[in-house]
Amino acid sequence: MKGRVTTKASVKWILFLCVFCFAIGTLFSNRLWDSSAEPNGQQLLSQRRHEQVLQVINDDSTTNKNLSHNNDAMDEVLKTHEAIQSLDKSVAMLQMQLAASRSSQEMSLDSSAAVSTLSRDGSAKQKVFMVIGINTAFSSRKRRDSIRETWMPQGKKLMQLERDKGIIVRFMIGQSATSNSILDRAIDSEDAQHKDFLRLEHVEGYHELSAKTKNFFSTAVAKWDAEFYVKVDDDVHVNLGMLASTLARHRSKPRVYIGCMKSGPVLSQRNAKYHEPEYWKFGVEGNNYFRHATGQIYAISKELATYISINQPILHKYANEDVSLGAWFIGLEVELIDDRNMCCGTPPDCEWKALAGNVCIASFDWSCSGICKSVEKIKFVHEKCGEGDESVWSDLF
Repeated sequence: MKGRVTTKASVKWILFLCVFCFAIGTLFSNRLWDSSAEPNGQQLLSQRRHEQVLQVINDDSTTNKNLSHNNDAMDEVLKTHEAIQSLDKSVAMLQMQLAASRSSQEMSLDSSAAVSTLSRDGSAKQKVFMVIGINTAFSSRKRRDSIRETWMPQGKKLMQLERDKGIIVRFMIGQSATSNSILDRAIDSEDAQHKDFLRLEHVEGYHELSAKTKNFFSTAVAKWDAEFYVKVDDDVHVNLGMLASTLARHRSKPRVYIGCMKSGPVLSQRNAKYHEPEYWKFGVEGNNYFRHATGQIYAISKELATYISINQPILHKYANEDVSLGAWFIGLEVELIDDRNMCCGTPPDCEWKALAGNVCIASFDWSCSGICKSVEKIKFVHEKCGEGDESVWSDLF
């Protein structure tokens, strides 16, 4: 009996324990479910931080894409600009090579021919010994007349000088700022009377002398095939025979630059007469210019005049014309010939030299950068220092 009672009691306890454990398990599982379903504050902060990080990453990605796109566009613009610059340089180089080739072909022709090359209008260029351009202005009619009355032949003698001696003498002048003005018509009328002008495609102006010099050499080279090209001012006295015989001694030299060589100070003061705005290019203040011929008169050989003609668009112009010319030759294989007979003073200087048998090529006053009051005084200089009207015809050159 005891054994049966014990067995029944054990079964009841087992059932009770099972029900109790089930209830405890159900309660515990519900609490776990509730806690996992509702996130706490820490989880919310973590979630929001994660969302912000994703937003920043997305914004950075968009910005980087835009920057990359802009950089690519700038790279393309720079590449295009560089390509255009390279093309411009190539075209300029080809133009210079073509012009140099044409010039070389012209200079290689037989020197004994009466005519050699063609001028701009297609006519044959006259082969001559030298071309003299007398720089003048609209207001210098009296100066021109004084030269015509002294050292420059007129009329038939001027034509004979060209034909027999190969010496061309012309007053060089450009145009006025106003087309067909009274100034231009006055020069046309004067030229019709004397036939001794070389008209340039150039607008006259005192501060444009460097440009006018370039234009003169280019125009003269295009019109005449000369061994030498000479520039002289209209207030300077010249002995043509002495000039021709002097240049003839340098005929065998390909690149000569002849004149009275000087090296004056670079004037940085604005109120100075020969102020150089680009003085800083010549070093510290107080420096001197490089050696160059004084602007009253100088001569250059054919190759140098041709060089100016070919490179005219890219030759830099300084304030002073004589400095500009010297600068154009500074980097070339050029022989500079310092001939002091091209810068004699007026009487008594040139007179004493003439009496001693050393006739001057050119005479002027340094203080005036020409003959002081040349209209009145040039006749006196011609009488005292002139070589004689027949000298240019008798000299062999």
